[in-house]
Amino acid sequence: MSKDTFKTRLEIAKKKLLKKKLYQDNQPASSLGAAFKMSTELVAHVAVGTIIGFILDKTFGTKPWLILIFFFVGVIAGIINVFKSAKKMQK
Repeated sequence: MSKDTFKTRLEIAKKKLLKKKLYQDNQPASSLGAAFKMSTELVAHVAVGTIIGFILDKTFGTKPWLILIFFFVGVIAGIINVFKSAKKMQK
């Protein structure tokens, strides 16, 4: 295969790939996917906050105060992140 043939085939492949990528990027997310993403973000924030609180409570012997504090911090952070995601989806 000559270099010119290879370059031509490479350019055609790049154009096809670019078209495919542009087509996929313009599709809006489904409602179910968006809801799943937001609920997962909220649950993850709450879980991480609770685990951090549990570990710190066990370390300092302050049960249940740090679990409660970090649980509520996780809830607030999760809600803020869900609002940010929703605002980004509206644009």
